[in-house]
Amino acid sequence: MTKTDEEHVRAVATSFRILEALRESGSGVSAIATELDLAKSTVHNHLQTLEHLGYVVADDGEYTLGLRLLDLGYHARRPYRLYEAAKPEADDLAERTGDRCQVMVREGTEGVYVYQTSGEQAITTDSHIGTRVDLHATAVGKAYLAHLPESDLEEILASSPLEQITEKTTTDREALLEELEEIREQGVAFNDEERILGMRAVGAPILGQDGTVLGGLSVSGPTTRFQGERYHTEIPDIVRRSARVIGIKATYV
Repeated sequence: MTKTDEEHVRAVATSFRILEALRESGSGVSAIATELDLAKSTVHNHLQTLEHLGYVVADDGEYTLGLRLLDLGYHARRPYRLYEAAKPEADDLAERTGDRCQVMVREGTEGVYVYQTSGEQAITTDSHIGTRVDLHATAVGKAYLAHLPESDLEEILASSPLEQITEKTTTDREALLEELEEIREQGVAFNDEERILGMRAVGAPILGQDGTVLGGLSVSGPTTRFQGERYHTEIPDIVRRSARVIGIKATYV
């Protein structure tokens, strides 16, 4: 790689860092420069280019993400037939439970939410469409891991440390493998405050007709509502059924 090529790569990386800095809210050149430890002139030049391309919008010195990014997001999600099959089932599940429903696929060693929808009682957290999550710390992720071929599971566990996210996150490999075995037998996984304290979730794998795991489906809510019979029986039964329907639709759509 030539020096010019390296400069181009760094420039692209800087543009994406700036876009990510704008993800939560609008901001001005000075604030972004301070946050990213970049020169104001550098940030200004990148923002001007991104604005020209339609990826950011300027309003009275404040920059926000442009709607052209929605087109990229749509095309990024298009290859997943799972999304089209899962959306109506996830919407129905959120309406029936009143809580938040997530559809996840794997990318590398992480899970990515390709769809998320909320019922009337859903609690707002830090997750949204596009959020990347640790597979071992989520119900939907553990449901996915439990149904992978052993070689794929070993590869993921070998390359991804079991990070301690909350005091309840499972970080012991053998304990996780035992839990995954139970999940395979039950067809459902539980997240008991392992990613966010005060929040629980129930997840199930979305399987193709040949048994290949396509993704995962989960419902999450506060511990005050996710307890007793509802947490251990009612919601798991609903999530399992919905995941099976999505698997059938994703196979034949």
